[in-house]
Amino acid sequence: MLWAGPLAAQSSTTDARLKELIPDSAVADPQAWAQVAPPAMPVPAPAAPPAAPVATDLRPDSPTNDLPGATLAWPDAELALPPLPSLAPEAEIASLLPPASGVGLIGPGAGSRLGLPQIAGAPGTTAAHASAPDLHDAFSGGRLRLDYAVEAAAFPERASFETRFRALSAVATLPSKDQGNVGQLAVRAATDRDLLLRLLRTYGYYDGEVIQTVSRLIAGTAAAPTAVNVSFEIVPGPRYSFGSIELGQLSATGTDYPALRQSLGIATGDPLHADAIVAGRASLDTALGQTGYPFAKIGDAALLVDHRREAGDLTLPITPGGKYRFAGITSTDPRFLSARHLARIARFKPGQTWQRSQVDDFRQAILATGLVASVTVTPQETRAPTPGQPGDVTLNVAVAKAKQRTVSAAIGYDTAEGFRLETSWENRNLFPPEGMLRLRGIAGTQEQLAGMTLRRNNFAGRDRTLTFDLYAQNADLTAYAARKLDFVATYERLTTLIFQKPWVWSVGVEAVASAEREGMPNGTVLGNGHTGTINYSLPRINYLTVALPLRVAYDGSDNLLDPTHGWRVALRVSPEVSLARFRNSPYVSSQFDLSAYQSVAVGTVLAERVRLGSIFGTGLENIAPSRRLYAGGGASIRGFGYDLVGPRNSLGELTGGRSLYEFSIEARMHTGLFGGAMSLVPFFDAGGVGAGHTPNFRDTRYGAGLGLRYETGFGPLRIDVGTPLDPHPGDSRVGVYIALGQAF
Repeated sequence: MLWAGPLAAQSSTTDARLKELIPDSAVADPQAWAQVAPPAMPVPAPAAPPAAPVATDLRPDSPTNDLPGATLAWPDAELALPPLPSLAPEAEIASLLPPASGVGLIGPGAGSRLGLPQIAGAPGTTAAHASAPDLHDAFSGGRLRLDYAVEAAAFPERASFETRFRALSAVATLPSKDQGNVGQLAVRAATDRDLLLRLLRTYGYYDGEVIQTVSRLIAGTAAAPTAVNVSFEIVPGPRYSFGSIELGQLSATGTDYPALRQSLGIATGDPLHADAIVAGRASLDTALGQTGYPFAKIGDAALLVDHRREAGDLTLPITPGGKYRFAGITSTDPRFLSARHLARIARFKPGQTWQRSQVDDFRQAILATGLVASVTVTPQETRAPTPGQPGDVTLNVAVAKAKQRTVSAAIGYDTAEGFRLETSWENRNLFPPEGMLRLRGIAGTQEQLAGMTLRRNNFAGRDRTLTFDLYAQNADLTAYAARKLDFVATYERLTTLIFQKPWVWSVGVEAVASAEREGMPNGTVLGNGHTGTINYSLPRINYLTVALPLRVAYDGSDNLLDPTHGWRVALRVSPEVSLARFRNSPYVSSQFDLSAYQSVAVGTVLAERVRLGSIFGTGLENIAPSRRLYAGGGASIRGFGYDLVGPRNSLGELTGGRSLYEFSIEARMHTGLFGGAMSLVPFFDAGGVGAGHTPNFRDTRYGAGLGLRYETGFGPLRIDVGTPLDPHPGDSRVGVYIALGQAF
């Protein structure tokens, strides 16, 4: 059933209008009304067919109708156009492609300032462009190239210019997977162009221009990959020079002005160079600090470039702040580190002209005591300068204490020496200032020791140390056995990592009471007609030895722990008296050391060492075995055990000797591994010990091997593996030595 009615959305007005359109006949008889034919509509007459076009002959040379407003006559003759020049083939491009290959140049990259690619060999290319060498920065399938539109003499900074560009180039650091992407290269080439312009200005070429090119060579075969070239043609232009130079109040320094002005290193008319400004500012700042101006201030440099004059005017605001002298030192914690003790550490004296380097050294020396975690040294004016008279400043020292106590332990095992446990406790400031007490002990298979050390650092002078050492020791070594009580007092001038001194010295006194014998018997003897190995121990002999050891050394090397050139020499002389078997035996023990270092190639240092020792004045039997001369070990003849080279008695026991000679040579070669920290060191050692006070070189022993060095930042960690080339029966075939620092 259909329902007819108004929609809910229709208005009543709409319904009324619709009803008016429906005739009454349709309402009375809808079906009949629906079958009535619609009224006839008039039929329009058919349009006449279009007239056929008139046939005409169309030719390219047919005249055209005049254009409205055109007043220029059309040329009757043909235009005479010059032929296009053909480009000369590039041998460089041809070399990249196989024979009969098609080559296409694509230029949608960076191009020049007009956005067009520049093609090498095109008109306008200079001879310098065609012959310029490629940079070594290369990417797969192409090259990065710098060309210059001037001769080399007109751009003398070219080498350093290219070095900087290599380090900063965006193209050179493009990942390999993107090196064939022209779009990527175009963006990076634009960045590199800006970089080159900045570098030109750094060297004073403010009118320079750089034209960049990005091109791709498409090979005709799969054998030759697509190559992308990035090149820059550089036109440096004229080099600007320094114009006027304004240095603020520097002239107020009076008689110091000429030297301070010269320290800047820049004069009017010099070639303009941004690096010269940076270096000159730093040099002037150092000169002010070294000449007595602790409160000097230097502002930021300003350069005003005048393109008309091709010059740059430099302004460097300087406030000297007055000249001063050292007046004294104060301490914020005098019970911990007194001003008097700090004055011993300082290298300057009151009344000396202020020097910043002296203050920096003073600060480092305080840190080197190991007693402080941080230190602040602040200059304070105590008297203002007057005309012609410097003022006075006092250094105020404020420190933060570090931990004063240290407990350490080490444990090890050696196939020849057995187990060894070593421990120590120390308080570095038990007796202020810098009075250290250390207790130490050793428990091992072959050695036992208990000792106490009292040390006063920076005693009566900078880097001077007074040491008292008392210890009791029992040693059962292969070379000798000894039980002794030893007391040593030493006053010495030390070298340090902060200030490596050329000359060092030490004086001391030593008193030793010991019961000793020569090495453990392990030989084969004859007895009652039979041959066999016995366990036989010689009786111990009591010795009382008093010595006055003296040592002086010169260090002309460049590094305390890892020298690369220079030399060192040291001499130790110790007059001694030995009381044994109710006999006094005076003698002199001496040792001479000489080492040299040469850099023979890049990363390779050749090091040589000579050691000579002698004891003269008495026979070997009057000298305690522990004070005789031996060789062998990690700092002697590597490959042999510690103190296992020397004369032997009829039982095969080591007796020690009165003369010593050693020679060593090694090559320390950096490998580049582990960031350059690893070195390889082949070495060869030779030496011997004689029973007389002069060596006879009859029983020379040889050792050789290979070592590794790992640079730790505070010295090389050394691992040497050596083997004796002519071992004695019972000598180990391999010796391993681990220590901090070089062997010599």
